[in-house]
Amino acid sequence: MATQSAHNLRQPQSEAPRPYGVRVSLKSNDPFRRVLGPDWHRVHWYPTAEARDAALAEMSRRHEYSRGKDAPALVFTKVENLAQSRGL
Repeated sequence: MATQSAHNLRQPQSEAPRPYGVRVSLKSNDPFRRVLGPDWHRVHWYPTAEARDAALAEMSRRHEYSRGKDAPALVFTKVENLAQSRGL
């Protein structure tokens, strides 16, 4: 995938495989699904399982601006590209 403005990236892009991912999707009862569609999801890829797990912990944490009864609106799922991770 080409990058429009590579100079805006925080870290330079690498050609190394990124087989470990986090799939982000909406809960089934989220009203935002009417805007994005029922099958909307986004996958973030990482080079190691440890990097993925650290990113997942950061993504899914309760941030400091959450109100007392706020509940996360996203579903986070670990995924793996077996062909890349096993070198197939």
